[in-house]
This record gives sequence, C-alpha cells and structure tokens, in this order.
Amino acid sequence: MVIKHKPLSKKEESIAKSIVEAAFAVHSQLGPGLLENIYEVCFCHELEKKGLIVERQVSIPIVYDGITFDEGIRLDVQVEKLVICELKAVEKMKPVFTAQLLTQLKLTNKRLGFLINFNVPLIKQGIKRIIL
Repeated sequence: MVIKHKPLSKKEESIAKSIVEAAFAVHSQLGPGLLENIYEVCFCHELEKKGLIVERQVSIPIVYDGITFDEGIRLDVQVEKLVICELKAVEKMKPVFTAQLLTQLKLTNKRLGFLINFNVPLIKQGIKRIIL
C-alpha cells in the first residue's frame, strides 16, 4: 500500500537537504562510537553554519484531559521550527524510536522528521526520513 502525502514545501525540502549534509559532515569527521550528546552539539553547529535556526532539547508540554502538563516530551533538535531530528548513537535501531518520532511529529503538528543514528559504518544507513 502506497501512502500519498501532500508535497513538502520548498523550505522543508531545503532544510531536509541541509540536515542530511550536516549528518554526513559530522559522521565523516567523528565516525561512529561516541555519545549522542557529542553528535548533537556538532550536528547543530553544522546546521547553524548553514544559517539555520536550531533549537536543542526543546520541551513540549502535553495536554491531557484538558490540563497542560509541563512534563511533556523533549525534542532532541528542532530546525527552523519546521523539522524534528531525533538523534541516536545506538548499536541497533528499535521500532520504538520510529514510534517516538511519529508521536513527536503528531503532537507538534509538524510534517517532517529525521531519525538519525550516528553509530553506523556509513551514515546513509543511519538516516530515516519520516513524512506525515
């Protein structure tokens, strides 16, 4: 079954390209085997060098039963308030990581997210793009 999505905006596609380039740059210089927070700070630096607005560890409150709870979710990286990047440095990706990103996209009303695992031999094996 093929799911058709509304096309992304040119800005979203441009950000997506920059995200892939930044992940490639960081992985090329550092390789696998480091902690997630090291990749996060370097990844954000690469995006900022491209002139993008990047936010790290963004808290998003949860509304439940009509009440807003500050103890919500935390986005690893948000780019230009349009794209969410969930970063990992794990030996094996788990389905729960994809579910986590899907939930983040739904709760923030965003359409594009990237699940990026830096602990891979080739970074293209560690990038998963998700569109709602």
